[in-house]
Amino acid sequence: MINELLQQTLAASRRLVMLDDATINRVLLDTADVLMSRQAEVLAANAEDLRRMDPANPKYDRLKLTEKRLAGIAGDMKNVASLPSPLGRLLSETVRPNGMVIRKVTVPFGVIGVIYEARPNVTFDVFSLCFKSGNACVLKGGSDADCSNRALVAIIHDLLASLGIHPAICTLLPPDREATTELLNAVGLVDLIIPRGSSSLINFVRDHARVPVIETGAGICHTYFDKEGDKEKGREIVNNAKTRRVSVCNALDCLIIHADRLADLPYICGKLADSDVTIYADEPAFAALAGHYPAALLQPATAESFGTEFLDYKMSVRTVASLDEALAHIARYSSKHSESIVSESADAVRRFQQMVDAACVYANVSTAFTDGAQFGFGAEIGISTQKLHARGPMALPELTTYKYIIEGEGQTRKD
Repeated sequence: MINELLQQTLAASRRLVMLDDATINRVLLDTADVLMSRQAEVLAANAEDLRRMDPANPKYDRLKLTEKRLAGIAGDMKNVASLPSPLGRLLSETVRPNGMVIRKVTVPFGVIGVIYEARPNVTFDVFSLCFKSGNACVLKGGSDADCSNRALVAIIHDLLASLGIHPAICTLLPPDREATTELLNAVGLVDLIIPRGSSSLINFVRDHARVPVIETGAGICHTYFDKEGDKEKGREIVNNAKTRRVSVCNALDCLIIHADRLADLPYICGKLADSDVTIYADEPAFAALAGHYPAALLQPATAESFGTEFLDYKMSVRTVASLDEALAHIARYSSKHSESIVSESADAVRRFQQMVDAACVYANVSTAFTDGAQFGFGAEIGISTQKLHARGPMALPELTTYKYIIEGEGQTRKD
């Protein structure tokens, strides 16, 4: 059954390239409008999923849809519609001595498979970005969000069918493991797979896929508060990066602080207590926080406290004696997602930006901004932590490849 679905998607993808940009934009705008008019059924389906999950589960927040979040999803889709098409862009043009013209132009990948967990918003993000970039998409959501995903895809299919476009350009696979296995081995049917979720999911996909994979890696994110850091900025940045949404990949996992600024650590972490954030502090940081941070929320750090993506109201604190020591800590534990420095020293900021190997490197800004919409991309299909083809928030340009168009006047090769 899965193979048949993928065959249908492949066939539909070949017709998708014939749609003009005006039609593509109309579909996206109309889909966003239909989502808002049918939000009651989407929220009802989401409630079914939520009933099966413990509210204390960190994934609960990612799974939950609200009227406000649906409006945001629809808004992102409309933003994607407003962006210029990434297709047919001339990347280079060369005229050879024999008069032959060689043009390098952007084209779709074809069929993109996305494997994701309890994140129903990804369903619309993937469809909008893939459709706008001329790609068909194969969605493999988790069982936690199956009701939500099916309700969202039903809206997409109804809209596509009403406009005479084959619904198979957006295919939702069953949420079982067998479907994952077939997708990972769909050589010749799927051109690219993008996993979105936990490090265990991403590692599994990378290790078992026969189809090319772009990793949207786990987000083990650090913020370094420098010797020259502004404590007001630090307090707000740390709180925002940690508590805005703890279950997302750009959330702060480890605060690194210069030893000369330990006296300011209770102030910098002050707001975290309002959100019941548990802090795992190394010895100097623990001593600085003891008596100033709730004892029930303050724990000694262990080796496991560092290099961990918490996805929860938890954070580690590491004390360093220099910027170089902070850089060494980040180099050892970072997942190369998002890293930030809080400093008023231009030299320290410049060195941090040069030396940190990550997709997004911030100076005096919360890591919470690692997001396609926040970067002005309309939406994102994931945050790539690898260096091949795409890095950072992946939006429309990253969902294209290229081909060479060669034209001439009857030239033939003589040698």
